[in-house]
Amino acid sequence: MSPFSCAREREVTQLLDRGYWPEACPPDLREHVHSCRMCSDLVLVSQAFQSAHKETAQLPRLESAGALWWRAQLRRRSAAIEKVGRPILGAQIFALVISVVVAAAVLALRGNTLRSWFADLPRALHLDALWPAALSQSGGIASIVLPALATVALLSGLVVYLSTEKN
Repeated sequence: MSPFSCAREREVTQLLDRGYWPEACPPDLREHVHSCRMCSDLVLVSQAFQSAHKETAQLPRLESAGALWWRAQLRRRSAAIEKVGRPILGAQIFALVISVVVAAAVLALRGNTLRSWFADLPRALHLDALWPAALSQSGGIASIVLPALATVALLSGLVVYLSTEKN
C-alpha cells in the first residue's frame, strides 16, 4: 500500500459504480473501508455525488431559452393584435348603430308627415337661395339628406376609431 493509493481501492470503486455499496459488500472490505482513510474518503465523496445526482434528476426540466422566447413573442403579438382590434370593433359597432339610425330615418321618410316636413325645410330655412335651381327640381331635399347622413355615418365611425386608439 502506497501513501497515494490503496490496493483495494479498485474493488471499492467497482462496488460504488455498480450501486452495490454497502449491501453487496463483503464484510472484510467494509472493515477495510472503516480503517483506510483513502477508501473511506472515496466512499464518502462517491455517495455525496450519487445523492446529488438523484436530487437533480428529480428536479423539473426547464424548457430551452428558444422555446421560452418564442412563446413570449407569440404572447406579445397576440396582445398587439387584440389592442389593435379593440378600437376597430368599437368603430364598427358605432358605424353599425349610425347605419341603423340612417336606415330608420330613411324608412321614416316614407311617411307623409316627415316627407312633407323635409320637403318644406329648405323653404322654411330659405335654403333655396344657397343651391342651384337645377338641384331643387331634380329630387328635392332627399338627394342631399341621404348622402349627408351617409357621410356623417362614415365620418363618425372614423372619429370613434381615432379617439379610441391608444398608443
